[in-house]
Amino acid sequence: MKLFEDVPKNVKALGFVSLINDAASEMIYPLLPIFLTSVLGIGVGALGVIEGIAESTASLLKLFSGWISDKIKKRKILILIGYSLAALGRPIIALSVAWWQVAVIRFVDRLGKGVRTSPRDALISLSTPDGVKGKAFSLHRAMDHAGAIIGPLSAIILLKFGMSLKNLFLWALLPGIITIFVIFFFVREKKAHETIKSVDFKFSILSKNFKAYLLILILFTLGNSSDAFLILKARAAGVTIAFIPLLWIVLHFVKMVTSVPGGKWSDKIGRRKVIVSGWVVYALIYLGFGFSYRIFHIWLLFALYGIYFGLTEGVEKAFVSDLVGKEFQGTAFGFYHLAVGIAAFPSSVIFGFVWQKVGSEVAFAYGASLAGLASILLFSLVREPKRQSR
Repeated sequence: MKLFEDVPKNVKALGFVSLINDAASEMIYPLLPIFLTSVLGIGVGALGVIEGIAESTASLLKLFSGWISDKIKKRKILILIGYSLAALGRPIIALSVAWWQVAVIRFVDRLGKGVRTSPRDALISLSTPDGVKGKAFSLHRAMDHAGAIIGPLSAIILLKFGMSLKNLFLWALLPGIITIFVIFFFVREKKAHETIKSVDFKFSILSKNFKAYLLILILFTLGNSSDAFLILKARAAGVTIAFIPLLWIVLHFVKMVTSVPGGKWSDKIGRRKVIVSGWVVYALIYLGFGFSYRIFHIWLLFALYGIYFGLTEGVEKAFVSDLVGKEFQGTAFGFYHLAVGIAAFPSSVIFGFVWQKVGSEVAFAYGASLAGLASILLFSLVREPKRQSR
């Protein structure tokens, strides 16, 4: 297939792992709030505590796991541990009888995500020639989004045929076992050139150019609030609850089909231009959401919103790889994920506060303004290094 042409075997294997893992995850977690509230009888407050602890854990661990992978010069073992924790932890939710047990399992799942993410991105980088890194990272994201479509559709079909929530959670063990098998037998270790013997855990080992990129990413992310607010906007415009899952599937479908073209485009014309294009699309879409009150506007905006992800998700990671030496790839991806993670929480708090005080129009305009400012700064302050041709 042309889609996989020039893509290393490691990237294909890790893409398949992400597809299967995300399918299993999305079978469960959209239904988790229902399970917690209707089956275990907990309140919304406890649900917020569970999710807050889980996501904060993942963000911090991504930093340390990336550095450790550079230190020991091994990625596969950390990737295997991370995916194994998720694969074996998810089905245990079906056996839970108290909300705190679900909290522990959710914590373990995010622990796995934190352990595997930065080493996985570093391995993709080290396995891929410079000329196709944009395509490689974007293909991985496309396969991840394919899993996000397959998972909910599978859950809908199984529930339609009478499967209980508990049994559905138990079935998630099967794709988890497949991911472990694929990593163990098909993913190969790839070491950087050992020009240095050890990697110190210091922010100073990274270049000023990379640090500028991280600071601008934080600025952009401060305006990139939770997509839950888009769902609220859709409901306010009149989209019924029954159509919300379909709206979500449309978003993931557009993400999936635009990711690889976005990555290949960045391989040809450079990362900065493509990232800025994506951020400009984001700004326009957010302005659109702020001033849209009709249902067909919402459907159109959700579809166009997927283009932003296609232009940025894989390309931002490829740019991290370009800006940092091979010996520091894990550490760099750790700082990248931490930067996005620490800015994501206040961004939603600020957005929600502005929406509540002065309305959704101003809140969405705020997000669009930061995206525009970040675009200008990225072009002005971050240099794009020369890459080897394809």
